[in-house]
Amino acid sequence: MSAAPPPASPPASPPSTDPPAAAPAPRSWTARLRGSTLEALPADRVLPDRQPAYVASWIYVFGAATLAALLMVVATGIVLSLAGPQWWHVSSVGHFVNSLHLWSVEIFFVVMVIHLWGKFWMAAWRGHRALTWMTGVVAFLVSIGAAFTGYLVQTNFDAQWIASEAKDGINATGVGAFWNVLDVGQMMLWHVTLLPLGVGAITVLHVLLVRVRGVVPPVGVDTDGTVVRP
Repeated sequence: MSAAPPPASPPASPPSTDPPAAAPAPRSWTARLRGSTLEALPADRVLPDRQPAYVASWIYVFGAATLAALLMVVATGIVLSLAGPQWWHVSSVGHFVNSLHLWSVEIFFVVMVIHLWGKFWMAAWRGHRALTWMTGVVAFLVSIGAAFTGYLVQTNFDAQWIASEAKDGINATGVGAFWNVLDVGQMMLWHVTLLPLGVGAITVLHVLLVRVRGVVPPVGVDTDGTVVRP
């Protein structure tokens, strides 16, 4: 007696053409924030280990020099604010730190202006970098206010003369009732706390935008360093 043939296997189903199911969106707001942050600020751009060849030009040095001078301004300013005017007017070490603070501000503005003009003539707003350019300009304007209030809180005759002369100009704008340059305490609040926080926040945003968008290439040069126009 012969054995029965094996049952026929069912026909194979055709491969599915449907796209794979997307991963479920995280419900936690911290997970969504983390995902959005990593998408907007990838690690290879925030902390790059390579830069295009054109970054070796001297014109790209002044941005880093501005940041270095700003760090020195903040560090010496913290020491001065903790020690007080009696220290920087009488102590020789206080005189030295006060001079460091002053000359750091001078260097800060010199290299910042060179950096600003260099990027202006390079049309640094190219390649979706308009926000990067605008944050740099705003940081420069806020820094002027920080420097001006710094001259007002020197607690010497120079500061008194500057405040008395500036009073009429500030009053002419109509904001003298709210921003009194003769009030040393108010100017100290602006100089030590509010304006430095503004400069610091805008600077951090500016640097992050530079990292995300990349360093602007010279006019006529592509981002990979190739010349696109003679």
